[in-house]
Amino acid sequence: MTAEPHAARRRDPEARRREILAAATQLIVENGAASLTHRAVAARANVPLGSTTQHFSSIDDIRDAALQVLADETDVALARMATLIDDVVAHPEPFVDVLIEFLADERTLKADIALMTTATVDPHLRALALRWNDRLIEMLARQIGHERATAIVTYYDGVTIHAGLNEAPLDHGTLLRTIKALMAMPDPDPSSPTPRTAAA
Repeated sequence: MTAEPHAARRRDPEARRREILAAATQLIVENGAASLTHRAVAARANVPLGSTTQHFSSIDDIRDAALQVLADETDVALARMATLIDDVVAHPEPFVDVLIEFLADERTLKADIALMTTATVDPHLRALALRWNDRLIEMLARQIGHERATAIVTYYDGVTIHAGLNEAPLDHGTLLRTIKALMAMPDPDPSSPTPRTAAA
């Protein structure tokens, strides 16, 4: 009775590939990218061990594809932030709300940490790991200048690691006060926007 479903799965290589990728992303979130092995991925995906090498050239290929999936998921949060950036100086609270929501989501938090830690030892993944940061800096810089935007995103990287280590994000008030202070800090670039309202 079970032979027919398995045969159907074998005839759908793209579905099998998605199963392997889904398993790899789960393992990365649970145990980090370094935990991936062909055997672990195959067991989690409930597929024959040979399927991992049939659909991916190496374990690094699986890891990179899974990290790409996780990076794409963070773009959802970035898209939400984009709708708040124009008003971030006068009303930073909704922006901080999204940051807190991101930090409180175990999957997205661990995925972000996995991207950062893996990219520190694998240079070819750095562009992927920095994609979210670079886009957020670009969006914020239009309102508060590049130096302040960089300071906020760098601070948020630290807050992300802090949340992972402590299994809880910093509270809303702490994040809000710090981000407002960073938005109001002096900027040596005279052409940068001056977000006076942020200091209020």
